[in-house]
Amino acid sequence: MKPDAVAGVRVTPPGEPVVRVPARWRIVLGRFAGSWGGRAGVVLLGGLFVLAFAGPVVGPWSYEDRDFLAFLQGPSWAHWFGTTQTGGDVFALTLRGMQKSLLIGLLVAVVSTGVAAVVGAFAGYYLGWTDRVLGWVTDLLLVLPAFLVIAVLSPAIGHGAWLVLVMLLAAFMWMVTSKVVRGMTISIKEREYVLAARFMGVPGYRIIFRHVLPNMASLLIVDATINVSAAILTETSLSYFGFGVRPPDVSLGGLIADGARTALYAPWTFWFAAGLLVLLVLAVNLIGDALRDAFDPTSDGRRR
Repeated sequence: MKPDAVAGVRVTPPGEPVVRVPARWRIVLGRFAGSWGGRAGVVLLGGLFVLAFAGPVVGPWSYEDRDFLAFLQGPSWAHWFGTTQTGGDVFALTLRGMQKSLLIGLLVAVVSTGVAAVVGAFAGYYLGWTDRVLGWVTDLLLVLPAFLVIAVLSPAIGHGAWLVLVMLLAAFMWMVTSKVVRGMTISIKEREYVLAARFMGVPGYRIIFRHVLPNMASLLIVDATINVSAAILTETSLSYFGFGVRPPDVSLGGLIADGARTALYAPWTFWFAAGLLVLLVLAVNLIGDALRDAFDPTSDGRRR
């Protein structure tokens, strides 16, 4: 028997070039780079990040400053986006609000996706009482009206304690994903490499973090991307009604709420904040759609 016929393995003859198969992540990145939506989303989101964090450095005003000689004035060389009724610089205020929305969106996405991954994986791997207890907690949080609960608890948050708002938002955004992770864990734990690790005496928690969760990386990455835009919109809605980020800090939702009162005769107080919010959510959604198509080889989104 020839050596290259053993077990159906083809051995490259001497002198023939070795064909290297790209790693899975390289293939995924190639698909993502080939998507116009993914490229546009990355460029747009990167531009918004640079604008949000570098704009206040080059801008002539701080979001805390007030120009008492320019109340509700339109865009000019002195105030690039105009001023508010109290003399605040709309450019500085809008960028400060976008900074806060970006930070809240990213932190909420990381925390909520991480909680969903851990809860779902432990419930699916151990089953039994672990699954029942975690399932009860998940079902309880699913039936609670998240918006109303956060609105009721918001007076206890205090001014400037936006990290508490991040924790509250993340606490109500992980349940559906955890159920998906649980179902995938039940399937993955019966695979050969997981069974081999169990027979070798590897602890369950180590199997979960080394073998189970890495095989769900595509799902978790896409879920985190979707959660960014969902968290930004939820925080904006809460701030619009006065339950999110509150003065003296600034949020896009608060700016939109204030600008809505003067939008008819001073549109710059409303449209800059609203426009940047739309662009921010659009960029995140484009990246999420491109990642979904890149991880799913059966998706026809890349061929449209």
